Amino acid sequence: MRRRTFISLLGGAALAPLATRPVNADTLEGCGLPAAREDGWPAVTADDASVDRSALCTMADRLAGDNDPHIHGVVVARGGKLAFERYFPGADEIPGRIFGHRIADVAFDSDTLHAMKSVSKSIASLAVGIAIDRGLIPGVDEPLFNFFPELADLRTPEKDALRLSHVLTMSLGLRWIEATAATGDFDNDEARMNMAQDSCRYVLGLPSTAPPGREFFYNTGALTLLSTIIRKATGQPLDVFARDNLFAPLGITTVDWARVKGDTDAGGGLRLRPRDMARIGQLVLAGGQWNGRQIVPKAWIEASTALQITATDGMSYGYLWWLGRTRLNGRELQWVGALGRGGQSIRIVPELDLVVAVTAGYYQDYSPRAFQAQYGVFRDVVRATSPRGLGERGRYIRP
Repeated sequence: MRRRTFISLLGGAALAPLATRPVNADTLEGCGLPAAREDGWPAVTADDASVDRSALCTMADRLAGDNDPHIHGVVVARGGKLAFERYFPGADEIPGRIFGHRIADVAFDSDTLHAMKSVSKSIASLAVGIAIDRGLIPGVDEPLFNFFPELADLRTPEKDALRLSHVLTMSLGLRWIEATAATGDFDNDEARMNMAQDSCRYVLGLPSTAPPGREFFYNTGALTLLSTIIRKATGQPLDVFARDNLFAPLGITTVDWARVKGDTDAGGGLRLRPRDMARIGQLVLAGGQWNGRQIVPKAWIEASTALQITATDGMSYGYLWWLGRTRLNGRELQWVGALGRGGQSIRIVPELDLVVAVTAGYYQDYSPRAFQAQYGVFRDVVRATSPRGLGERGRYIRP
């Protein structure tokens, strides 16, 4: 079993000063200003002071001028309003004409669907919370084999201790090698699981290496189990259940969630628009509400964004949500995040009433430079967000 690691730049890095240059008033007036659309998002006006637009425009201009095609979009919400959005052209993984994916140059804009990769996992967690609230899933303490009676031959004394909570916290205690650039396309358990006749049998058939719940080991196979559990419990594939009970109530109408062998790819198959990524973040920031409507139970938001297990590189983990911290002017700020391969991220900073969504294309680049680039966008947005001028702040979650 191989523990998936993330370098510390994702978690506890101090915020370095943001390099600034003069931005004249004519350039600034419309720079990054979100377009007003009938999508439920209130948009700020050019004179709104909730973010330092000059600093954000400097950041965006730097990204555009670096001739680096990997940062694709940045969307910022502050105080429940869209405060900034900017898109950049670049190479992206898009669905293949027959199967798989292919690389293509894309001119990104606010309507372009983008691969979420493992951000999909955190959004699947929201669907679990809805299903538990409706009594369709008994709860996080439900024995895992209760969902898979057809796999009873795989039970052992160690595996009988498995619970749904161990799926949600990546602590199954099963041997697992996650797909990374170092493992190659097929020399990993993720690829072998997808090629197996029965993916859930493959995952639960792996040998135990630690008691369930003891250690965090990143395991996309856990999401294959979760997708099947949701289908069995609700009678609908995860993508359909999420469409009807999460996306539609949120006003998210453009979405694509791929399936593998008939079940939704909960581990990484979702494609969303960056504006809708920010909408998911705002939902979590507001304790499961959107425009005054409770969509995900507040109790589930609190539980899933609370520390459930210590993860890697100074971060912690809730129920499929990352918990990190960063520093600004000597002050520690905590954030809740959905993080995906290639630089996809939704980060929520409750103290600043802030949501930052970033899309990127570093899919096969695991170097420090790739992490610096995508985390640097979040760093610069936080630095450009002053605690001054806030009204009622969302304080529903305490990571």
